[in-house]
Amino acid sequence: MIDRNIIIELIILLFLSSHSRTCIARDTLSLNQSIVDGQTLVSSNGTFELGFFTPGNSKARYLGMWYKNLTPLTIVWVANRETPLSKNSGVLKLNENGVLVILNDTNNSIWSSNTTTKEAKNSITAQLLDTGNLVLKNGEENILWQSFDYPCDTLLPGMKLGWNLVTGLNRFESSWKSEDNPAKGDYSVSIDIRGYPQIVLKEGSVIRLRIGSWNGLGFTGYPTQPLKQTQKFEFVQTDKEVYHRYEVVDSSVVSIYKLSPSGKLRALAWTSETSDRIVIETGMEDSCDSYAMCGANSVCSMNGNVPKCECLKGYVPKFPDQWNISYWSNGCVSKNKSNCDNSYKDGFLKYNDIKLPDTSSSWYNKSMSLVECQRGCMKNCSCKAYANVDIRNGGSGCLLWFDDLVDMRMFSQWGQDLYIRVPSSDLDDVSVSGKGNKKKHIIQITFGVTISGFLTCACIIILIKRVEPRIYNLGQLFQLRQKYFKLKKEDSDLPIFDFPMIVKATSNFCSRNKLGEGGFGPVYKGTLIDGKEVAIKRNSKMSDQGLQEFKNEVLLIAKLQHRNLVKLLGCCIHKEENLLIYEYMPNRSLDYFIFDESRSKLLTWSHRSCIIDGIARGLLYLHQDSRLRIIHRDLKSSNILLDGQMNPKISDFGLARTFGGDQVEAKTRKLVGTYGYMPPEYVVHGRYSMKSDVFSFGVIVLEIISGNKITGFYDPEHSLNLVGHAWRLWIEHIPLELVDAQLLQTIRSSEILRYIHVGLLCVQEKPEDRPDMSSAILMLNGEKILSQPKSPGFYTGKDLPEAISPSSNQMSVTIFEAR
Repeated sequence: MIDRNIIIELIILLFLSSHSRTCIARDTLSLNQSIVDGQTLVSSNGTFELGFFTPGNSKARYLGMWYKNLTPLTIVWVANRETPLSKNSGVLKLNENGVLVILNDTNNSIWSSNTTTKEAKNSITAQLLDTGNLVLKNGEENILWQSFDYPCDTLLPGMKLGWNLVTGLNRFESSWKSEDNPAKGDYSVSIDIRGYPQIVLKEGSVIRLRIGSWNGLGFTGYPTQPLKQTQKFEFVQTDKEVYHRYEVVDSSVVSIYKLSPSGKLRALAWTSETSDRIVIETGMEDSCDSYAMCGANSVCSMNGNVPKCECLKGYVPKFPDQWNISYWSNGCVSKNKSNCDNSYKDGFLKYNDIKLPDTSSSWYNKSMSLVECQRGCMKNCSCKAYANVDIRNGGSGCLLWFDDLVDMRMFSQWGQDLYIRVPSSDLDDVSVSGKGNKKKHIIQITFGVTISGFLTCACIIILIKRVEPRIYNLGQLFQLRQKYFKLKKEDSDLPIFDFPMIVKATSNFCSRNKLGEGGFGPVYKGTLIDGKEVAIKRNSKMSDQGLQEFKNEVLLIAKLQHRNLVKLLGCCIHKEENLLIYEYMPNRSLDYFIFDESRSKLLTWSHRSCIIDGIARGLLYLHQDSRLRIIHRDLKSSNILLDGQMNPKISDFGLARTFGGDQVEAKTRKLVGTYGYMPPEYVVHGRYSMKSDVFSFGVIVLEIISGNKITGFYDPEHSLNLVGHAWRLWIEHIPLELVDAQLLQTIRSSEILRYIHVGLLCVQEKPEDRPDMSSAILMLNGEKILSQPKSPGFYTGKDLPEAISPSSNQMSVTIFEAR
């Protein structure tokens, strides 16, 4: 007989455990509420669960999300993927500031939602929605932060893959490092917004698979889509955002897209009949799916399990010997040299059921018809091919290609029609789109008459260009042209842009396209004929830098290639006009963000530390790794440009100088640069070296951490500028008071203290005390012991002249001094 007391105890335990599960199985956290390791949040309909877990054979703990009732356990999102917990003592808390944080066993934050708001915080809640989206919201509609904006390796229904063009947020999938480690791995799936947007799978920065662009019915690189009947796809492109997402329309099916650590993109599906998981490969099904398998201007097709590459009509293998042994990666080239004089005789050959070429350098118009598209391509002798943007309802929109046609393959069905430009001689024995030769000749005659007018104008322009150097004989310009053509001989990849093309790209240098003003002159945004956006520096007659600096930029940047240096695309010399054409940076410059109260909120510590690291890598390349040893001499926040992903790129090399192999220092009587960023030995004695750039880098580090500008900050109580202020806080053992208040809730103190420490080491008064950039990078990464910094240069702020710098109505200064 069972003891009555034991029965009572069992009933009490069952009640308590049931009551405990009821309390924990909630979907919402209010201010100062939390869950500990072992507890979870569950969405209201029971689909998703959020809690701490250990992946695979790892011993680390992570906060993650998974489907509650599906097997096997499938993690769809991880919060602290880069900062695991070592013990089962993690806490997820919505703190008093309305920020979600993960706390470790010492109560330190190792991850946060990194949100700030001026709204009333007592109404902020965190909720796990039935869609699998963890949101921070103020009220029902005002979402402050959401996990859907930060995908991991899984794309869920309703989640956007793509860009917010206003904030620069890029939502992309990134693989785990391994099955046991959810940190960011080598592979990613994202939308490439260059040209016409397309989905690509990359290994690092290298494209491995191109799923392609959206044509209204499917993706051009993956038209079959086994789950198409159970899903509804959507592609949205506006001036504010570009994204793709899908919804599941069959409620009996659960389906997600997951990127494996090995780079396999798979669709995972569960049905109501079974809880077992179905795995469907969505790419790399055969060799032809590999990006640019056959090189340029050729098409891949599968003969059984064996790939086969064929040159497009009118093209021949670039290297026939390699081609004949099935080494195809160098692709094909046109067998006829480009000749715009005869381009009006060209026609178009239709390829059916094809994967459209890479659209990253294409031009598009969504309102044009296919006939208008053909005419547009015919009018431009550089146009290689055209196709419809949207294939629904008979087709609409226009895609034009002007460069090599890359990454094409044949499908057995459901591919798209592509029209390839070929010389008339190659059309004699083929039909063009089923329309006979009569139609072709009519088109040729019609366009022949039109093009003849353009050819006449072209002849006149060519004549003027040949005569111009003889009649325009200014000494400096002649020397510059000589230097320029010498450069062209050395660097054949540097394009020459025609001035009329630049005028058209900038709408005749329209004021609305003006991005800013620098010492070199105004900078304009331009759009080339292929739709590519560029930044164009125009040398003004009153420019402080003038021809010498123009020549300096061309000769230096043309030889430099690094991901943290701005890329020079070409230049243009036309009479007194000297123009530089660069890659366009959509997020403008660093100073545009960090010194603006509202925009600076977009720069989290993660962004800021990555920017600092990128600048450091760019400087190391200039000082040590490039074929020239280059001293920038005008490094400042306005000369750090930011691309669409907030990656920094050093720009403006007009004042740069090169050093010989053993040279460590030079001296000048001409002082150039921007006050506040120049080291004392340069201002006082005219001496500059790599350590001059290190000083400027240190100033920028302190600016990024504090959010204050070197030339705009002054501490009246202690008569200190920003550098002196940082030094005072350091020696008084309160360095965290330097940190921008917007970062304080989301930073790891040890990490930001290390960055402050490195910044102060870089601004030390004596150049020999400053680290070189290779040491600075090791210090930033925590791989080298940091020495105690000594007193910086320009300790006080009273005698520091006010500077003027290029990007925000500033100008680099040039002063002659007798020293």
